[in-house]
Amino acid sequence: MHICLSDGWGGLEMYPSRIIPELAAQGWQVHALALGDSRVARSLDDAGVPTLTARSRGSALFGVRRWLEYLARHDIRLLHCHKSSDLRLAALLATLRPRLKVVFTDHMGVTRPKKDLYHRWAYGRVSRLLSISEATRRRNVKAFALPAERIQRLYLGIDPAPLAPRLDAGERRALRTSLGLPASATTIGVAGRLTPGKGQRVFVEALARLIAEHPALDVHGVIIGGLSAEEGSREEYVAELEALVAEQGLSQRITFTGFRRDLARLFEVLDVVCVPSRNEAFGLTVIEAMAAGKAVIGSRSGAIPELIDAHSGRLADPESASEWAAAMLELAQDGELRRRLGEEARRRVKQHFLLSQHVEGLTQVYDDVLAGRPAV
Repeated sequence: MHICLSDGWGGLEMYPSRIIPELAAQGWQVHALALGDSRVARSLDDAGVPTLTARSRGSALFGVRRWLEYLARHDIRLLHCHKSSDLRLAALLATLRPRLKVVFTDHMGVTRPKKDLYHRWAYGRVSRLLSISEATRRRNVKAFALPAERIQRLYLGIDPAPLAPRLDAGERRALRTSLGLPASATTIGVAGRLTPGKGQRVFVEALARLIAEHPALDVHGVIIGGLSAEEGSREEYVAELEALVAEQGLSQRITFTGFRRDLARLFEVLDVVCVPSRNEAFGLTVIEAMAAGKAVIGSRSGAIPELIDAHSGRLADPESASEWAAAMLELAQDGELRRRLGEEARRRVKQHFLLSQHVEGLTQVYDDVLAGRPAV
């Protein structure tokens, strides 16, 4: 059973509905527990996953008897959690039903030690802690009171097929026009929730510097992401970005698209994709852009340097607008370089970051945990 008691909506919350159908296709009988009327619950329903719901995280704890009866009735022997708050419930269930095994995926990257009595009890029930990058695994080894061999790196993965280009030249022109993008400009975009940690501010500052220093360069910025709290963004931060764009005189040079469900198609009208996040635990947007064959500039921080090498993209300091401007300039001026980087990026995704590879690794973890075998 996958447990995800989150009312948010990001990569963590999307994970169960992406993974469970893949597990089911391999013969696993997978159930889920989510908050009622959350986007997680709706995504699981849409994926056809048998899903229990709780009104709140607190009520989930008070529903222990119900969950234990359900686990026994369906002979569920493994719980997979995705948030530290989920682990409270999973650890309690495993304490009351000792045959249960617990797997926990750290999607966020721990930022402080968790070795007090509560965390020793809760994480002591975890048979395997999965880190989604080497950067997070190193932090986890230091932060948790767990033997290092029970903390395992397992990269996330994607299906690259939906990200392959599909639009013909006319459709790309029409999409550019609908977004208000100049026909001839080199487009440089950033996609993600509009929050300070995602780095859109340094993106705007770098683009302002690039345009000021190279006024003849025909470039246009694109900021993709919801503009409201309901769409996962911080509205005060959105207002700051819009004010910064106006202050820099870039209102005609940067487009805010708002929330979009067609990111794969938007990649087709971007020449360069930037991911200036300060501390990504993994970086799904990075590998999605790579799978789309885009030249990517990523932050030289967190897990992103594990995803991009010198042959498949560029890295820049997430705090340095000048470094971002320099990388933007290099790629904006050289279409052939963008093409080569994009082709190598596609190959790199297929070699290291496929969803099928992730699921293969995950099922091996499940098998090992249920059989009591140590991590390899």
